[in-house]
Amino acid sequence: MTNITKYKLDAAFANLLEFDPLAKPNDFIEVTLWHNDEGFDVQLSSHIDQTIRLTWSEFKAIKKLVKKLDQ
Repeated sequence: MTNITKYKLDAAFANLLEFDPLAKPNDFIEVTLWHNDEGFDVQLSSHIDQTIRLTWSEFKAIKKLVKKLDQ
């Protein structure tokens, strides 16, 4: 028999208008942590619906690159 595990995921949700004045009223962003704690998914509903999946290491690399660009 197949082993099926049921679990709940941690997620955070926000209306995108709180961060982007050009967003539409129904635009949102939601971040969901992976069950294995290795990363997270970002669901972005704005101009087009997008899902971004990142490990924590990939996120760390992006933060460093953005910080470098911001200097």
